[in-house]
Amino acid sequence: MVATQFRFTNKAFWRNPASAFFTFAFPLMFLVIFTTLLGNGDAVINGVEVKTSTLYVASMAAFSVITACYTNIAISVSFSRDQGILKRTRGTPLPAWAYLAGRVVHATVIATILVAICAVFGRLVYDASLPAGLSLFKFLIVLIVGSASFSALALALTAFIPNADASPAIVNASILPLLFLSGVFIPIDDRAPAWIDLVGKVFPVRHFLESMNAGFLGTPFEWIDVLFVALWGIAGLLIAARFFSWEPRK
Repeated sequence: MVATQFRFTNKAFWRNPASAFFTFAFPLMFLVIFTTLLGNGDAVINGVEVKTSTLYVASMAAFSVITACYTNIAISVSFSRDQGILKRTRGTPLPAWAYLAGRVVHATVIATILVAICAVFGRLVYDASLPAGLSLFKFLIVLIVGSASFSALALALTAFIPNADASPAIVNASILPLLFLSGVFIPIDDRAPAWIDLVGKVFPVRHFLESMNAGFLGTPFEWIDVLFVALWGIAGLLIAARFFSWEPRK
């Protein structure tokens, strides 16, 4: 049943070519922009010297996962709810968990493809180094945990979105500031105000980024970061289980 829902979601995704194109284009576009603006020199991240291009390949890989599993799910589910698709689906023999699991699995697959594209593009164009061996294994664990957690948070967020028209604004307002404050677009160094570091440590984006960086850059890997992201995902799952709505809001 999950596989059937996955196939349906995948067909619906690719039948909207404009949405699919920009889902894949955004991370590469930002990778080119930031690398062009900041050059391809060296940067020191957690005591490890790396190329700027490699740094942004890792950052855009994290951004890809968040885009596919948080932004896309929250917005698309909100539109499906307002169009009555969720209500009709709820009236079929398909269990609710199978429908939601199919959406999450599809988002994880898209996120994995995005990460692979960013990695190959960074390697071919900027000669960025790629994870291997034990670092690659840890990176894949982080990718799976992050995808599941941000998907759960997206489903939880839909409970607080009043209608589909409001979903892009609410979703972007909830994630864009954290992307900047967590160092996804611009690395956070010791000169940043203390409150920025505090905000970054409270939310999962910073911990997810540091785990992804550890896989790509060889910086110190901390399992506590993965656990922190997983705990946020569990919290999102509990909220979604309690407040997720299958019917359009009035």
